[in-house]
Amino acid sequence: QVQFVESGGGLVQPGGSLRLSCAVSGSTSSISIMAWYRQAPGQARERVASISNTGGSNYADAVKGRFTVYRDNAQNLVYLQLNSLKPDDTGVYYCNNLGGNGAWGQGTQATVAS
Repeated sequence: QVQFVESGGGLVQPGGSLRLSCAVSGSTSSISIMAWYRQAPGQARERVASISNTGGSNYADAVKGRFTVYRDNAQNLVYLQLNSLKPDDTGVYYCNNLGGNGAWGQGTQATVAS
């Protein structure tokens, strides 16, 4: 079963940036659409970005224009660049296939606070 390991989170001030990484144990090229999700404290997990094998991407309205998702199939990596961060972006970020029916990893915590 494909496994996902997220990293790159941390504490950042509002307006700052982070780059999250997702290492996929199997081949990312076998997953047609990869996605990033986040779960804020006390809230349900939500999808924030997705990217297809051909590079087509989609974003939740809340992050559009600030987040960028990209993938490196040769390295089995998926990235999420987070810019202009806001306190509402705080949460645990996960990667998975679109639909989220793969095994969930531990996620990586991103905290935006001054």
